[in-house]
This record gives sequence, C-alpha cells and structure tokens, in this order.
Amino acid sequence: MQRFCLALDLVDDPALIAEYEKHHEKIWPEIKASILDAGITDMEIYRIGNRLFMILEAIDTFTFAHKAAIDAAILKVQEWETLMWKYQQALPMAKPGQKWLRMDKIFDLKQQ
Repeated sequence: MQRFCLALDLVDDPALIAEYEKHHEKIWPEIKASILDAGITDMEIYRIGNRLFMILEAIDTFTFAHKAAIDAAILKVQEWETLMWKYQQALPMAKPGQKWLRMDKIFDLKQQ
C-alpha cells in the first residue's frame, strides 16, 4: 500500500469555498469510479482557510500517470476537473496546469 499527501489552494472566496465543499458532499459516480479504478483505496481531503490537504492511499502498482490516462479517457472526469478549476488555484510553486502537488514527508514518529 502506498500513501501520498498532496496540497492545493482554493480561490479565497467564502462563497466559492462553500460551493466547492457542497460538490464534495456527494461526488459524481463517474468520479468515484475513476478513483477506485485507478487503484486508489482511500482518499480524504481536509481544509484550513483556502488550503486543501489530501491523503490518498493506493495499491502498490498505482501511478499518477496511469490515473491521468484513465481520467483523460472519461468525459465526465474532464467535465468535473474543468468545474473544479472554478474553485481551485494552483500553489505558488506549481508549474502551469498543475493542480494537486505531492508533499514531501519530513517526519515519521514510528521511525524515531
């Protein structure tokens, strides 16, 4: 099992943040299917202010490239991603077009 932590910002607008959260109360079935089909077994998103933090757990063979290929072939996933860009804004260090950025693990209590 693999675990990834990712970060992304939202547009700093309370009304847009509320809409974004509303969309995530019940995601579209095609989105859930694409997540599971890619080998992701669990996903949680947390928010503080306009900063999002995602914890993603996936099977050992999971890759972000494979997930991107699956998503590119599903029109509803592309529609969702376009909609989400209304609410999301890239982190300052992101390259053009990048959304969620992987975070580096810097501490693990179990390894102390």
